[in-house]
Amino acid sequence: MKTRTSALHGLAAFSLATLPLAVQAQTETSGSGDQAQRLNPVVVTAALAPRTADQSLASVTVLDEATLRRQDPASMTDLLRGQPGVDVTSNGSFGKNSSVYIRGTSNDQNVLLIDGIRLRSATAGAAAWQFLDPRLFERAEIVRGPRGSLYGADAVGGVVQLFTRQAEEGGPSPGVSLGGGSFNTQRGSATFSGESDGTRYSFAASRFDTDGAPVRRGGDDKGYDSTSALARVAHTFDGGAELGVLALRSRGNTEFDGGDTDFVQQVAGVYAEAPLTDDWRSRLSLSEARDESDTVDSFGDSVFDTRTRTARWENTLYLGAHELVAGIEHSEDRVSGTTAFEEDSRDNTAVFAQGLLDVTPLSLQASLRHDDNEAFGEEVTGSLTAGYELDDFHTLRTSYGTAFKAPTFNDLYFPNFANPDLEAETSETFEVGVRGQYQSLFWDIAAYQTEIDDLISFTLQNGRFAPFNVDEARIRGIELSAGAEIDDWTLQAALTYTDPENRSGENAGNRLRRRATQGLRLDIDRELGDWSLGGSWIAQNHRYDDAANENRLAGYGLLNLRAGWQFAPLWSARVTVENAFDREYATARFLDGEDYLNAGRSAFVSVHFGQ
Repeated sequence: MKTRTSALHGLAAFSLATLPLAVQAQTETSGSGDQAQRLNPVVVTAALAPRTADQSLASVTVLDEATLRRQDPASMTDLLRGQPGVDVTSNGSFGKNSSVYIRGTSNDQNVLLIDGIRLRSATAGAAAWQFLDPRLFERAEIVRGPRGSLYGADAVGGVVQLFTRQAEEGGPSPGVSLGGGSFNTQRGSATFSGESDGTRYSFAASRFDTDGAPVRRGGDDKGYDSTSALARVAHTFDGGAELGVLALRSRGNTEFDGGDTDFVQQVAGVYAEAPLTDDWRSRLSLSEARDESDTVDSFGDSVFDTRTRTARWENTLYLGAHELVAGIEHSEDRVSGTTAFEEDSRDNTAVFAQGLLDVTPLSLQASLRHDDNEAFGEEVTGSLTAGYELDDFHTLRTSYGTAFKAPTFNDLYFPNFANPDLEAETSETFEVGVRGQYQSLFWDIAAYQTEIDDLISFTLQNGRFAPFNVDEARIRGIELSAGAEIDDWTLQAALTYTDPENRSGENAGNRLRRRATQGLRLDIDRELGDWSLGGSWIAQNHRYDDAANENRLAGYGLLNLRAGWQFAPLWSARVTVENAFDREYATARFLDGEDYLNAGRSAFVSVHFGQ
């Protein structure tokens, strides 16, 4: 497997390196506006302001609605797996506990946003990615690199923002999708959206139910079900003011080896935005996010409910070609359940500012944020980014940024286990990158180094086993990505090398747990009239399940296939085959040393009505 993976990576590197040369001759030719927008999309997560990908001066990947429709993933982790700089591990398939590593940082050192609202567990510290239904979203932005100065705690490795479906202009537009397949899986969804007299509305509901697959060799199937609903309404008034509300809720049950969990994932928010002057736009938002779980296993019944309420006031000043973004944010975390935490709430107040300066061909971005948390004190984070347009097609960028990860409620307050004296983990990252942007193709290469201090680790000190700020890590990496739309072909490629190294203690020099160092993803799709055909090849090398690097998990390669047929106006059918070669692979292990098995070959068929 090592030889095959190395050969694939070499082939991918050669292909990506030669792509700019292959299209250099056509950079002077014009392409369609839609094609250029897909290859150089507008992103908002990287800089709190709309910028095209090349202008954002960030390592960013956008998964648009067309990509989500073509791939039709069963879970959000399936969509993220193998994207540039992204590694995913899971304790089995279909709603099982999953972790998303961005640039080698841990699952709780990354931020998940849904339409600007942060979703995570305040007790565990990370987002439950596995419970989110991709069919509720029309777009995902993956920003790699620290964003602590914009989003506060935990934005060490990067930020993933999911955007719910927005209504298009015109009358009501309904949509329905029904399907099923392997493991007795049934999927269904419905949407209804439109616009009338300045009011845009979008409603959606989805259901996923499966018997699941075994997570242990010789074990029973472990099922999963989820029911989700979304409502989004916004009205634009004369003069440009806008008022909107959002509510998204997902609930269900997942079985695991030895028990099951009932879960709820929920975000809700209201916002008001208005131009106060010709050069000043202000936005006020109030939101709440909930992560709830009720687990029954051999230890009994345990309930963990966390709630985060946030008020954010953000202002944008337009100063000619420059922009200034400044604001204040106040949030409150609360926890409840069967565990009597020593503290069950904490407040955080932050002020932040960012300047976006354009003195073509030079662009500068500078940001600063101050967080004051009643649990672990004050933290100041900042970033400075410079971009230089080498010519009409190539942009050089370099950046420096700091971030921090907040100790969780489990770290600080879990009875007879926590350490209330913990400080936040801190990091600094240097990055340099170059992007080539053409009408029918783009490529991007970035190299970075992240130093993380005061990592929280469970260790024995002074006769007590508890979390302490004792570890350090250094993560280096290179990311190479490219995309092209040539005639009826759509191509995406990503090649990732990561060196996540423990730098302290008895495991100094070892690789951080559960991280692969090499990753490859190739997505190829072809339109053939009313038909479409495509596939994805995802490969990663080995990883270790322990800090001592003695428990090795083999690398793997997966082939996913897909086909679509537009058999009537507004009607289409899709077929997907996941893990077509039926590879047995695992990215994590049980404490007893057995693999957490992922599902083998699976096929799904669905029929869709609507735009």
